[in-house]
Amino acid sequence: MDHTLNKKGNGLALVPFLVFVVIYLGAGLILQAQGVEMAFYQFPSVTAMFIALLVAFAMTRGTINERFNIFAKGAANVDVLTMLMIYLLAGAFSGVAGAMGGRDATVNLGLSLIPVQFLAAGVFIISAFMGTATGTSMGTIGAVVPIAVGLADKGGISVPIMVAACVGGAMFGDNLSMISDTTIAATRSQGCEMRDKFRVNFFIALPAALITIVVLLIVGRPEVMPELGVLEYSFIKVVPYLAVLILALVGMNVFLVLTLGIFLAGAVGIATGSLDIFGFAQNIWSGFTGMNEVFFLTLFCGGMSEMVTYNGGITWLIEKLRSMMKGNKSAQVGIATLVSLADCATANNTVAIVLSGSMAKDISREYQVDPRRTASLLDVFSCVLQGIIPYGAQLLTAAALTSSYGIAMSPTDIIPNLWYCWILAVVGIASIYIPFADGVCRKDPWNWEYDVAESGVAAKKAMLEAESSSAQG
Repeated sequence: MDHTLNKKGNGLALVPFLVFVVIYLGAGLILQAQGVEMAFYQFPSVTAMFIALLVAFAMTRGTINERFNIFAKGAANVDVLTMLMIYLLAGAFSGVAGAMGGRDATVNLGLSLIPVQFLAAGVFIISAFMGTATGTSMGTIGAVVPIAVGLADKGGISVPIMVAACVGGAMFGDNLSMISDTTIAATRSQGCEMRDKFRVNFFIALPAALITIVVLLIVGRPEVMPELGVLEYSFIKVVPYLAVLILALVGMNVFLVLTLGIFLAGAVGIATGSLDIFGFAQNIWSGFTGMNEVFFLTLFCGGMSEMVTYNGGITWLIEKLRSMMKGNKSAQVGIATLVSLADCATANNTVAIVLSGSMAKDISREYQVDPRRTASLLDVFSCVLQGIIPYGAQLLTAAALTSSYGIAMSPTDIIPNLWYCWILAVVGIASIYIPFADGVCRKDPWNWEYDVAESGVAAKKAMLEAESSSAQG
């Protein structure tokens, strides 16, 4: 987005964001006090954002057409439109792959490879792989928690430890996956490549995961060895997930990766009899519509952010944050704090990144924080907070699934055992002051003049020259 940082700051311009938080958080708190299940998900976030957008329109000077032009400038920004297309393709891939049995096959494959004496650590690893492959922490929790509860009950393992291992692994996958909403939002809002963000993020998440596995090997050993029985799976149904993961890591264009993934999953489903051509088509459509919330939220937020920026809100915020930001490292702490507070307010890590992304980009440019580093901070700390807030969908779902098996469980029972999220927070903060994860940033520094990594400057120059020649022609 084209942010005008030298525009006079105006704190009142941030009121639309405040309206969104008050409506969304306030409705959740009121319903939670009334004992409503999934209280923070009863008032649609898109509706709250729509109301906030109307406030932004009312606060912006000019005719209706002039105000709408400002909104459209943000909503139709190339980064926003790219994000929206990736959301749709990721939703379609997840829908088709799940419908043809890929999710269940992945879980059973993982369980068949894990020795029973290492079940807690195994559940974490399975959830981590599944979350990375599918890009959804909620889907992972829904698939693995029922199995984890049954294994904990049979093996005499603490149920909260097993459930927390599943949630932690799911958050690891959500954080790193190339097709998760959070990765898409973080990289597109900062204008960096997914694979580069992955390379930074990986060296923060991996140490946290390894430490978590060691802890779970110690505290999660079963009292008796449970009998897993026959775990049926077809490896061919796991192949689409592996293909998407590998192709994304080697740097293939994300649109092409997801499109290939959709048709590969569909072909596997048709070949194995899990889907017919009509079921394939229907699951693509249901995958598209399943992304409705994040699609409209991003569209509205992109336009509203442009209006807030036009009115001087971002400039005001950065001016205030300067009092705590003395340089590059304190700016990184500020970015981490910003997205953490946004997640506490919204109970949705994707929404938190969408809300704070444009502000983080301005801070990044102001204090020369590498955008790949900024994208990683946004994803890491939104993941940490989303994993440990007791009113987040992940913990509420995990607790509800556990309780449905006759084992009383509340989110607060799971939180102390969420080793991965707590350790990730420590490693993430440490990475700010000891830049052990910044190898790709040092090897290929960011060029602030062209707003790309040095390796991409030649291509960016060629693109700009072509555009200039086209305009003159």
